[in-house]
Amino acid sequence: MLQTFLSTIYQVFLPISLPVIGGALLRRFRGMDTKPISMLALYVLSPALIFTALFKAQISWSDITDTILFTVINIVVLWGAAIAVGKMLALPAGERAGLTMVSTFTNSVNYGLPLVLLALGQAGLDKASVYVIVQMIIVNTLGIYFAARSQFTVKNAILSVFKMPSIYAAALAAIARLTELHMPEALYKGFTLMADSYSPVVLAILGAQMIGVKRETLPPNHKKAFWAGIVIRLVAAPALAYAVLICLSVKGTLFDVMFILASMPAAVNAVLLAEQFNAAPQFVSRCILWTTLASFIVLPVILMVLRS
Repeated sequence: MLQTFLSTIYQVFLPISLPVIGGALLRRFRGMDTKPISMLALYVLSPALIFTALFKAQISWSDITDTILFTVINIVVLWGAAIAVGKMLALPAGERAGLTMVSTFTNSVNYGLPLVLLALGQAGLDKASVYVIVQMIIVNTLGIYFAARSQFTVKNAILSVFKMPSIYAAALAAIARLTELHMPEALYKGFTLMADSYSPVVLAILGAQMIGVKRETLPPNHKKAFWAGIVIRLVAAPALAYAVLICLSVKGTLFDVMFILASMPAAVNAVLLAEQFNAAPQFVSRCILWTTLASFIVLPVILMVLRS
C-alpha cells in the first residue's frame, strides 16, 4: 500500500508540483501578476482545451446526463450540509455564505483537469470536460447567489455565464460533432497546441495564488467557520460524492473522474466572490490555501483507493 501511495506521488503529483512551485517562486521573488496570465488561460487556453477535448471526446449521452445529474445533486447535498453546519455553529451571515462556497465549489479547472489528465489520461479528460462546463455555469450563477443573497439578480447571473468563452467553445464542439464537420488538420493542431499549454500555465497561476493568500490571524468568529470548511471539503465532500455516485450507479472511468473532481480543494473563484460581496474573504482564502496544501496528501490516497 505504501509503495502504491509513493508511486502515485511520483507519477502524478511530482509533475503537477513543478509548475505550481515555479509559479509560487515567481510570485514570491519576482512579484508576478497573475491577472494577465489568468486572462490568457481563461480566454485562449481554456476554450482551446474544452473544444479539443469535446470535439473528439469518447463520451456517450448517458455519460453526459450522469455527469449533469451528479453535479447538480452533489452541489445540493453539500449546500444542505453547509447550511446545517452553519446553523449548528450559529455562524453570522457572511461566514455562512463563505462556508457554502468553500463547501460546494472545487478547483476543478486549474487543478482538477491537469490531475485527471495525468492520472486517467485522455479518456478521463474527455469526461472531465463536461463536468467542468457544468461547474462553470453553476459557479457563475449559483455562486453569485451564495455570495450575495440580497444583491443577487437573475439577469447578472445569466449574463456572467455568456461572458465565459469556454461555453462557446463547448457549443462549437457540440455543433461540429453533430454536423460531422471535418476540421483541417493544421487548424486542429493549432487548437491542440494551445490546449497542451493549459495545464502548466494554470498550475503556475495556482502556485502564485497560493503564495498571494493573506495569512493574517483570523478573527475568533472566523475560526469555527474555517475548521468547518476544512472538514466539509476534505472529509464530508469525498464521502458524500462517493455515496451519490453509488446511488446513481455510475461506474468505470466516469466514476473515477467524478469522484476525483468532487474531492478537489476549494475553488480559487470562491475568494473572488467573497471579496466582492464581503462574504468573510479572510476565512475563505485561508480555506483555499489549506485545502490545496492538504490535497497533496488526500488526493494521492483517493487515487490509491481507486486503483486498488
